[in-house]
Amino acid sequence: MQSVVFFALQHNCAQMERTGGSKEEKKGKMKRTIVKDWKTRLSYFLQNSSTSRKTKPKKKGKQHAYFRPSPEEAQLWSEAFDELLTNKYGLAAFRAFLKSEFCEENIDFWLACEDFKKTKSPQKLTSKAKKIFNDFIEKEAPKEINIDFQTKNLIAQNIQEANHTCFSAAQKRVYSLMENNSYPRFLESEFYQELCKKPLITKEPQGT
Repeated sequence: MQSVVFFALQHNCAQMERTGGSKEEKKGKMKRTIVKDWKTRLSYFLQNSSTSRKTKPKKKGKQHAYFRPSPEEAQLWSEAFDELLTNKYGLAAFRAFLKSEFCEENIDFWLACEDFKKTKSPQKLTSKAKKIFNDFIEKEAPKEINIDFQTKNLIAQNIQEANHTCFSAAQKRVYSLMENNSYPRFLESEFYQELCKKPLITKEPQGT
């Protein structure tokens, strides 16, 4: 149930192409749409989280389940950026937040680098290195990240003989950018504050 909520949220930006007006008007309208939709989905998510654990999967195969954490667990994310990134639900929530700020390329690049460093096959390492470069590094890349020209050139040279440290400098730069900018804004967001709230316990009326 929760995965549907977050993955659906990740596709909201596709609506931007359907609106008219200038780029700034489109961006502003899209921002308002995402925030409104965000609140709606969060409300729906909170209402259904208590029953989601009882739902049986309809199909076999890999399941992506992101259960709502307890307020205490969510509060741990504010202690360190790594606490957020190592929690599957927290990571999904953070990515959704970055999506709303139009900068999800940073977390996508960081995740791609984490996967890259775990690759053992030399052939796959080379293939993944080229894909990461094409997706995030080269000029006018679909998800181009904000790194300096010198680092880009160094990466372009390193991927000719790919190794696990090809993107280390760029990954550190992006990690620092998220930790010092996006992460504090996420902790201050209404979305995160809702997760930290303890649910109200209502007493059921006693029968006569």
